[in-house]
Amino acid sequence: MTDTLSHHLAHITALTPDETAFTFVDYSAHIEGVVSSLSWRQLEDRVRAVATGLRQMVAQGERVAVVAPQSLDYVVGFLGAACAGTIAVPVFSPSLPGHEEKLAAVVKDAAPKALLTVESQCRLLADFCARHGLASDSRIVTERDVLQEAAHSQAGVVRLRPDDVAYLQYTSGSTRIPSGVEITHANVCANARQALEAYDLRRGRNCTVGWLPLYHDMGLVLAIALPVIGHIPSVLMDPLAFIQQPGRWLRLLSRHPGALTAAPNFAYDYCARQVDADERAGLSLGSVAAMVNGSEPITPDTLERFQAAFAPAGMLRTILRPSYGLAEATVFVSASPAGEEPTVIAVDREALGQGVAHTLELADQAAAVELVSCGRPTGQEIAIVDPATCRRREDGHIGEIWVRGPNIGRGYWGRPEQGEATFRAVLHGEEQGGPWLRTGDLGVWHDKQLYVTGRLKDLVIIDGTNHYPHDIEETVQDAHPAVRPHHIAAFAVATGDGERLVVVAEHRRDANPNDVAVQGVTSAVRSAVAGRHGVAVHDFVLVPPGSVPHTTSGKVARSACREQYLAGAWNTDVRT
Repeated sequence: MTDTLSHHLAHITALTPDETAFTFVDYSAHIEGVVSSLSWRQLEDRVRAVATGLRQMVAQGERVAVVAPQSLDYVVGFLGAACAGTIAVPVFSPSLPGHEEKLAAVVKDAAPKALLTVESQCRLLADFCARHGLASDSRIVTERDVLQEAAHSQAGVVRLRPDDVAYLQYTSGSTRIPSGVEITHANVCANARQALEAYDLRRGRNCTVGWLPLYHDMGLVLAIALPVIGHIPSVLMDPLAFIQQPGRWLRLLSRHPGALTAAPNFAYDYCARQVDADERAGLSLGSVAAMVNGSEPITPDTLERFQAAFAPAGMLRTILRPSYGLAEATVFVSASPAGEEPTVIAVDREALGQGVAHTLELADQAAAVELVSCGRPTGQEIAIVDPATCRRREDGHIGEIWVRGPNIGRGYWGRPEQGEATFRAVLHGEEQGGPWLRTGDLGVWHDKQLYVTGRLKDLVIIDGTNHYPHDIEETVQDAHPAVRPHHIAAFAVATGDGERLVVVAEHRRDANPNDVAVQGVTSAVRSAVAGRHGVAVHDFVLVPPGSVPHTTSGKVARSACREQYLAGAWNTDVRT
């Protein structure tokens, strides 16, 4: 079998042309949502037409950026570009608040020959290109423009190969020039099959339901690639529709039995807080196949709150599937075992700071850190490695997570040296096994399961002890009711006395800034962090909502926050 998205789409269409393939529920058109769908035949017809037109306009191997709102048009545009022999670049619309500079950096880096959008976004996109000096570099086109080219196309059929690059998946970090991961057709097909196996999904029994943005790795694979490879239907909604009313997501899961869905940890907390008892009463979540929790640190408290809130709606603990992945591995790496409840262990906080996960029998709140297992890899290998010596670490010892498998991307677009260091690492003493991906993430093996402890670059090292920023941030958000959850950044700055801890936190949206007793919040935060982590907060800054930067995938951008802090963004006495 030719392992390309194009081949799989043609195969499914030949088998079941009239079955529903993709469905989009548009809540911007009506409060209850307007449903539109494409059958496999309708999808393939549109994809083939777009691919034909793009081949007339763009040479094979050139880039085509898909710049559109969440919609069926986005699905068609992405698959059309990938199936044309061009390289798709899934990105977001300039209308996404606060991320215009990131979009400009991605477009400049990828240098697409065409920006494929929808009619309603053409003027917005043209203005964006003009502001950033991109107007002469890329042609803005719509599906209608491409179809006109297709009608007069003399382009021949492109024979795609599995090792051809299907798309560039740009990482979500916001402090450096974005890096585009080269994902081949073989990579994405392999990763989709790994996820299908890990979450035990079958044609005729399962579907996917999601609101994650299609330009993000987890949203793209879950909502587009996995359905095409697995021959299962996909149901989509817009991320903003979820933020406005998170119950919409849960209602779609109730209406579509056997659904796989995924979201970051904060989304589960958000649902538990925002979906009231009346709305919960109308839900039926017992038939959900799996709810993936990934892309940011997973907290045991969130799992408990979500389970407690939705147990009356049939929510089973085994449905919650903590998982680990990253763009460089296409997305999926490991997941908690099917049919098992999430595993949580308590480890000694002091020992963890020294790089060892020493489990405790009884979770002493002051002494313990609880870690959630991300299970085991499927169809790939994981090694825990000392990043300095490139030697494997013993089980129970913290190290960098290295991954190897057919889903690992080819490298970074236009950055051969960075790609060589990241994608072709060699374990000391194991030179014959093929290259490994250095993830930059820290983790530990315990009882044959993976526990992710943080990011290597975000690690706060003070007086020789390691502190994990998300652990400190969780303490801060619980220290005072005025602190806004999930909008906190903890990081280290250099001072005359060495590295010291700084915390920037937003106050809640419903808090009147004039009524917030900053000194009281500061005192509570300093006391909580000192008591639980044994480290002094060098500076605490309470800022208005919207101040702490986030990536396009919703993660706190700690490095960007640190840069803003050092630049004096909040008029604090910065001592470096």
